[in-house]
Amino acid sequence: MGRPDRAARAAIARRRSDAIDLRLAGVDWLTIARKLAADPTVNSDCIAYPQGYGVERYRKNQDPPTNEALIHAACRDVRTALADRRAELNDDVDELRALEADRLDRLFFVAYKKAVRDQDLAAIDRTLRIMERRARLLGLDMPVRTELSGPDGGPLQVENVTVDELDALIALTDPDGV
Repeated sequence: MGRPDRAARAAIARRRSDAIDLRLAGVDWLTIARKLAADPTVNSDCIAYPQGYGVERYRKNQDPPTNEALIHAACRDVRTALADRRAELNDDVDELRALEADRLDRLFFVAYKKAVRDQDLAAIDRTLRIMERRARLLGLDMPVRTELSGPDGGPLQVENVTVDELDALIALTDPDGV
């Protein structure tokens, strides 16, 4: 079984997209798997889904995959598709971050020239704000260390509390209940 051709890859991508759509709609794994199965006897629509689950077995006239195998295939499809989408989003974020850094560099150059040449305090403030924004965008600032402590800097006391006690604490700190 070699690498699928372009049409097969497109059909697999469509199957994965359909699997995600069905899962987002709250459909259980077995129903998703049966809807996207290649074998019409297994497929809930009674049609051969192109590049559906068990397509190789279907082409060879073998018995269809078990329910467990179908569920496993559907889960794997959704995981793979979500990982691909995450990777695409990360690439998009990296590109956008680089674009924003370039914009900040251009703005910095203008503000910096005015700050140095004219010794304009507003331009100096603007220059510093651009530098702060750029450092945050690129993660250049050192992380701030946060430490929780109890009364007078002592250790925190950890206690077992009930759900009702937690609800009462939440009500005290968040009267809107948001």
